[in-house]
Amino acid sequence: MRKEEIRSRIKARKAMLTDAERQSAADAVFAVLENSVAFMLADNILLYHSLPDELSTRAFIEKWHDRKNFFLPRVHGVNLEVLPYNRSSLRLGAFQIEEPQGDDVRDISSIELIVVPGVAYDRCGNRVGRGKGFYDRLLASTHATKVGVGYDFQLVDDIDSEPHDVVMDLVVTEHEIIRVRRR
Repeated sequence: MRKEEIRSRIKARKAMLTDAERQSAADAVFAVLENSVAFMLADNILLYHSLPDELSTRAFIEKWHDRKNFFLPRVHGVNLEVLPYNRSSLRLGAFQIEEPQGDDVRDISSIELIVVPGVAYDRCGNRVGRGKGFYDRLLASTHATKVGVGYDFQLVDDIDSEPHDVVMDLVVTEHEIIRVRRR
């Protein structure tokens, strides 16, 4: 299926979710994540600060921010920078996403686990993003474990991947954990 068709279908499906369904899904996905070996072993974790149509990371960040070193991305031109999470330093940035402020930009090599938002995933770990390539550029330069998270319906049969697309190591939805075997 073409990426634009996937984006359109998933957007329509997300629009039908109730607040209770959104919360229940986020709780289920992040409960699985926090019990994963990848999360337990990681000290430095890059998360996304969720948009309204994404699985909410807010409760998860609040629960763990004093026990793990969380980092958030910040848009810088066509790339993402990595900065430490500090609730008091967040400001609305690019695309109306809360981003950390300041000059404490970290090298991606210090990150051990990255929780990656996506529009859709397939069972081979391929991901459809929003189409700007921010995460693919960032993920291409790291060996960190990459975990895609989403609703069950964001798992699709087959994604037409491109050479620049970065494959996830794990994909977690409410009812599935997919461990991707590297080719």
